[in-house]
Amino acid sequence: MPHSHACDHDHDHRGLQGDALSVGLSAALARCEAAGQRLTPPRRRVLEMLLEAGQPVKAYDLIAAFGDGGAPAKPPTVYRALDFLSKLGLAHRIESLNAYMACGGGGDGHAAAFLICDCCGATREIAPTVASEVERLAAAQGYSLTALMVEAHGLCADCRS
Repeated sequence: MPHSHACDHDHDHRGLQGDALSVGLSAALARCEAAGQRLTPPRRRVLEMLLEAGQPVKAYDLIAAFGDGGAPAKPPTVYRALDFLSKLGLAHRIESLNAYMACGGGGDGHAAAFLICDCCGATREIAPTVASEVERLAAAQGYSLTALMVEAHGLCADCRS
């Protein structure tokens, strides 16, 4: 969903940097090892870019920025990394934005909800309290959910004021 309002003010949407970035990458490495998986250099680089962004990033932007000033990555390299990170629960695909965002917590297979500002694009991951109710309703219909993600669009506090 495109941004519908003109955003005429500044926002700080930076992600992790410095020690916080190192901690995030170390936690991801531990999670991969616990799952018997490897955080290969391309996977690590894509996750690092998502963590640094702190906001949803389109795959083609990741491809272009992959080389850190050098040549862009081959698209399959980035898409395979995004697929791996998504399956392991380290990243989420924001369908309405056709973009990816580092997971804000909760681990593999957790329910996720995103608040997306239609003015500035600020996106926040929250834990949806309705997840258990949706799972109960799905079970009553014979469904076994493997993932639950909610995307809510509106205006953030900065854009509302």
